[in-house]
Amino acid sequence: MEKVLRNFFLFLSKNRFFTKIAKRYGLRFGAGRFVAGETVPNAVETIKILNRKGMAVTIDHLGEFIDSEQEARHAADECIEAINAIAQHNLDSQLSLKLTSMGLDISEELVLENMRKILEAAQKHDVFVTIDMEDQARCGKTLELFKELKKDYDHIGTVLQAYLYRTAEDVALLNEYHPNLRLVKGAYKESPKVAFPEKSDVDENYKKIIKLHLENGNYTAIATHDDAIIEYTKQLVEEKNIPRGQFEFQMLYGIRVERQEELVKEGYKMRVYVPYGNDWYGYFMRRLAERPANVAFVLKGVIGK
Repeated sequence: MEKVLRNFFLFLSKNRFFTKIAKRYGLRFGAGRFVAGETVPNAVETIKILNRKGMAVTIDHLGEFIDSEQEARHAADECIEAINAIAQHNLDSQLSLKLTSMGLDISEELVLENMRKILEAAQKHDVFVTIDMEDQARCGKTLELFKELKKDYDHIGTVLQAYLYRTAEDVALLNEYHPNLRLVKGAYKESPKVAFPEKSDVDENYKKIIKLHLENGNYTAIATHDDAIIEYTKQLVEEKNIPRGQFEFQMLYGIRVERQEELVKEGYKMRVYVPYGNDWYGYFMRRLAERPANVAFVLKGVIGK
């Protein structure tokens, strides 16, 4: 049943019709648990609360199905507004973004134009920017653009997904750039031709790439809610004498909040991924796909209204 639900919500996440409906009716039906409002000021207030709890943040202006240069440039302007807000309010926050929202499916020139504008603003205000990873079809192009931008900007990292067969090789190939990487399991529906179909294999590959990247001496963000992976990382860094300043744990806003607070109390760096914006539908569906327990929460919230 869990696999059926996952596939169902992943299917819904790519539905353009429902995306448009969701934009029209706003953050209802429980999405507010996972999304910090629709505007930068909404997100700023959430970040302040998390910072007071000892948690760092990465903020992400949600956007999917960008079809025009105008939309892509607007998304870039939103990112710059977020960077300026981080600096203005002296927040402990980074910025995450998707290259599709910058125009990846339109042209490489447009993506680079938008990214350079964003990275200039980020460099000015000392704000780190992470390029989120999307589905496998866009993985190679995302990494090529990351490497191109890394030549000119230090404050930039990207994401690798453990469920893809190619990822261990990508970790090795990127090592020459000494990259700051966020390592995740992966949240898109992929073919068995390119991704491990079994969770146990994904977990083993996840451990493999965490170990490889840490032993290479690079900064590593372990983005997971899985206690087994968290404990594996704790044991690994202790055995290898890896300093706590070389890694951090990351979790999604609204999920396993108590565990986030526990890790802070234990002295680990904890970063919360905080999305905002009115284009929240695809992100929300993927969160439901990842954890069926979230569905029960949402239904309870809707019935309670």
